[in-house]
Amino acid sequence: MAIKTLPKPKTAKDAIALLKADHAKVSALFADYERTRSPAKKKKLVAEICSELSVHAQIEEEIFYPDVKAVLMDTILVPEATVEHAGVKDLIAQLEGIEPDGEMYDAKVNVLGEYVKHHVKEEQNEMFPQVRASSLDLVALGARMAERKGELLALRA
Repeated sequence: MAIKTLPKPKTAKDAIALLKADHAKVSALFADYERTRSPAKKKKLVAEICSELSVHAQIEEEIFYPDVKAVLMDTILVPEATVEHAGVKDLIAQLEGIEPDGEMYDAKVNVLGEYVKHHVKEEQNEMFPQVRASSLDLVALGARMAERKGELLALRA
């Protein structure tokens, strides 16, 4: 009988590292979009951008923001981030299922990119430092977020 070896456990990312990795991935996708002229590649990139942003927003809203709001007793950062998510979701809805065949498509993708860039800047410069200095267990929070992200991505596959 062969001995089965268990896979090495992954080192859990803390919540902020997970979110920053998502931010970097989406930023790279937007940069790829800006460089491409192929409508087929644009459509593929936008589908990936929209999927990544949708899952990212959902794990923030379901898991990260409630914990942040509670520990920081925040009445500004989380509500603003939630409003920003609504704007992003609206543009995602406008982009899903349409063809990249005109200037309005590119304009919507560019505005989406600007919304995301602004949102990321605020999170990374204002929210994350406060969260890092808080009593939140960021590794446990990151594990919950990573698990939920996996579930959501599996549903989209």
